[in-house]
Amino acid sequence: MTLVIGLTGGIASGKSTVSNFFKELNITVIDADIEARQAVMKGESAYFKIIAEFGEEVLLADGEIDRQKLGSIIFHHEEKRQLLNNIVHPEVRKRMSAQVEKAKQNGEEVVVLDIPLLFESKLTYMVDKTLLVFVDNETQLKRLIARNNLSVEDAEARIHSQMPLSEKIRLADALINNNGSIADAKEQLLEILAQFDINKKTIK
Repeated sequence: MTLVIGLTGGIASGKSTVSNFFKELNITVIDADIEARQAVMKGESAYFKIIAEFGEEVLLADGEIDRQKLGSIIFHHEEKRQLLNNIVHPEVRKRMSAQVEKAKQNGEEVVVLDIPLLFESKLTYMVDKTLLVFVDNETQLKRLIARNNLSVEDAEARIHSQMPLSEKIRLADALINNNGSIADAKEQLLEILAQFDINKKTIK
């Protein structure tokens, strides 16, 4: 029996750090962002749908999607963001499901689906347990501005495009408070895995 954990968190909450912890523990992580990038690469079906809806002005000189330009459009327009999601998400789900099946066939005890919009996109049906990485609002804003070199306005727009962390906390099966040190976050993860009855042999 393979336990599928859905890992999520608000933007700039440190979810990637926790994702790396899983990898250090030899646990397979299937990253929705990576799958989304691959799903919109030149020649894929989602690629052509995006051009049809958003026009060729969202392309780079080499013909690939300009993700930064597309992102600046959708973060400020709910309708366009939903349109893009309707194109990309089905392809991402298909790709992730195929990899979960492969992990199950390989007899892996745990597999992690790293999905930033796990709750917003109503993808909890794909997982057995949900794990949320969170920070307080002030820390989230500071980290996002520093990480992406954004203005306060742009950073807040990106944060507000997601479900409030307070609501995600209510929905999640387990929580990692990432306001502290990296070591503290890792300790919380190990405690959660123990609660999930993960075989110690899985962990290095």
